[in-house]
Amino acid sequence: MKRRDFLRQSSAFAGVGMLGLAGCAKRPITAGSATAQALPFYDRVPELIPIRAHEDRLFRITVCLRPFRAQGPRLEVEKVGDKIVSHNYGHGGSGWSLSWGSAAVAVENAMKASNGDKEIAVIGCGALGLTSAITAQRAGARVTIYAKERPPEVRSARATGSWTPDSRVALSNVVAPAFGDLWERMARTSWSMYQSYLGMPGNPIEYFDSYQLSDFSPEEAQQRRESQAQEAGRHEFARYASRIHDITATPQLLPAGSHPFPTKYVRRNTTLMFNVADYSRQLMNDFLIAGGKIERVEFHSPADLASLPQKTIINCPGYGGRALWNDESITPVRGQIAWLIPQENVHYGLGYKNVNIVARRDGIVVQTSLNGEESGWNETDETPNHEEAVTGVHLLQELYSRMEAMQRGNKTA
Repeated sequence: MKRRDFLRQSSAFAGVGMLGLAGCAKRPITAGSATAQALPFYDRVPELIPIRAHEDRLFRITVCLRPFRAQGPRLEVEKVGDKIVSHNYGHGGSGWSLSWGSAAVAVENAMKASNGDKEIAVIGCGALGLTSAITAQRAGARVTIYAKERPPEVRSARATGSWTPDSRVALSNVVAPAFGDLWERMARTSWSMYQSYLGMPGNPIEYFDSYQLSDFSPEEAQQRRESQAQEAGRHEFARYASRIHDITATPQLLPAGSHPFPTKYVRRNTTLMFNVADYSRQLMNDFLIAGGKIERVEFHSPADLASLPQKTIINCPGYGGRALWNDESITPVRGQIAWLIPQENVHYGLGYKNVNIVARRDGIVVQTSLNGEESGWNETDETPNHEEAVTGVHLLQELYSRMEAMQRGNKTA
């Protein structure tokens, strides 16, 4: 056999015996179909290390309550006694993604309403609180954060960690038409800021490829979503992603045989990932190095703000804003994450049968949403559900079993 032919055949069958749900999980999965439709060499799907989907590799289960407001985030100023309060909460599933842009709006509102006051208090130490505090510092303010919790105890530390700037951010039939322009401003500002964190030690922000797997074409999937939205009790969430298509990669429909997945349709998308543990630590360090202070305080009503020495307050309480401000416009949306032990060289995402996988460096996120975007709607229970976590792991096992069967079929074809 000629050396070139041998190397070509060796490469073609490199991933055939893959799987290793009970074996070696470093063996890659590759496209091996003899009828594969060619992609340009620079666009080919790389070898993917399978995730070791075992129940005993679940090392924790976390739950958060997303603060959803039908009209979009609360970004307005009000007077409470002699205090000026700039609100910044109610972002649904888009808190991390919109945080820098939302912070810019909240800080601008605060500065304008206070005639440039440079003594600022920030309520809350999550995604919105930290970015608002740093943004205020960069505007020349001296900032103190007041919060009951700080990372990793805050709810936003339990986020999925992927760029989702219009995830449950508003209802299309309720939100004001002008909100689209504000959303775009916040999304673009945030996106720009995230580029400055790329390549930093610990990889707090990085790009990754995510594969969305379906047996329905994009057109059929859209029709199914529209049909479901018309069902009683379903919500029609606002969609704005098309407004920033120029700065985000377009999802790519992969031709049959060019990928190792068993579903009829596979879309690949390249987007941002937040390694929340390291990213939160980076934000905390940035804030403290710039002279910021953090005080552990719990507020029970707006009247408690009178005890603060600062006159200007940026209010970032997350879901806590519902109780603190008696804000019934906030609807809780429960979200649970099951965490699998991180794996070397596993750095991709999967969407399969309403299970979302994000392989972060601080853990492999397994999020099960069997009712789609309606999952967790108006649920306040933050108790981890082990059965839900195991369901996600079993669906991942099912996917890999189908992949193994497909590759065996390719080998015998």
